[in-house]
Amino acid sequence: MPLSHRQSTTVFFMVLLLCACFSWSVDQQKMSWRISGELEEACSCDAACPCWWDSKPTKMTCGGGETLFIEKGNYGNVRLDGLAVGLIGQSPAGKSMMESFGNWNFAYAYIDEKANADQRKALEQIVMAIGGPAAPKEKMKVRYVPIVRKVTGKEHQVTLGPYGEYSGHLVEGGLGALSKITNPTGADPIRKEYYQGRTSKYVYSDADQKWNWKDSNYMWNKFDVTSEDYEKFAAGLSQKMQQMHKK
Repeated sequence: MPLSHRQSTTVFFMVLLLCACFSWSVDQQKMSWRISGELEEACSCDAACPCWWDSKPTKMTCGGGETLFIEKGNYGNVRLDGLAVGLIGQSPAGKSMMESFGNWNFAYAYIDEKANADQRKALEQIVMAIGGPAAPKEKMKVRYVPIVRKVTGKEHQVTLGPYGEYSGHLVEGGLGALSKITNPTGADPIRKEYYQGRTSKYVYSDADQKWNWKDSNYMWNKFDVTSEDYEKFAAGLSQKMQQMHKK
C-alpha cells in the first residue's frame, strides 16, 4: 500500500534525523556524555507549537529555539557544570519544523562564552546530537556569547548575548495545576514531556532576521539525558521507518 503524503513526510523526516544520528555515532562511541538541567524554549507559533505535532506553524514560518542550562554534565572527562548552549532556527514558509528538517532557513548554535576550548567543543557536539544538522551547512553557524537566565517570580528571561532575548511564563491547565504535554508526535529524549506556557517577549536580531513578538509559544522542563538515550532514539526511529514501509 503506498504511503500517504503525511506518512511520506514523516518518513522523510525520520530518514534525515536517522542519518544525522548515525553520522554522530562515531563521536558518541568515542565519547559518551550526560547532561541534566533545565530547558527554556520559545518560538513564533501560537501556544502550543503545532510543529511538535507535525502540523503547519500558525504563522508563515516557525522561528525560535531552545536553550539548555546545564546544572551537571560531562562529555567524557570534560565537565560542563554551570554552562549553557542554545540553538535558534527557522522553518521555510508553510512548512513545519519536522517536515523541513535539514532544510531550515538557518540554524545557529550559541555556545556559552564561559566555556574553555574543550568545553566549547563538547557543547558543539552535544547541541548537534540534540538539535541536528537542521539546515544546509552554509546556513549553520556557531557563536560564542554570554548566555544569561533570570527568574523573577513566574517569569523566566533568557538572553543570548547581543543577538536575542526571550521571556515566558507557564500557564495553568483547565483543571488547575500547570499545563503539561507528554509524548508529542515529535518527542525526543529532552522533550518527552514539558510544561506549556506563553512568551511575554521574544526579540532576535541575527541570521538576517528581525523578530519581535509576544504571547507566542513557550516551553520549560527539567531534563536528564545521555548520549545513549539518543542512540536508542535513533534505533527507535529506524524501527518505525521499517514498520511504515511495510504498511
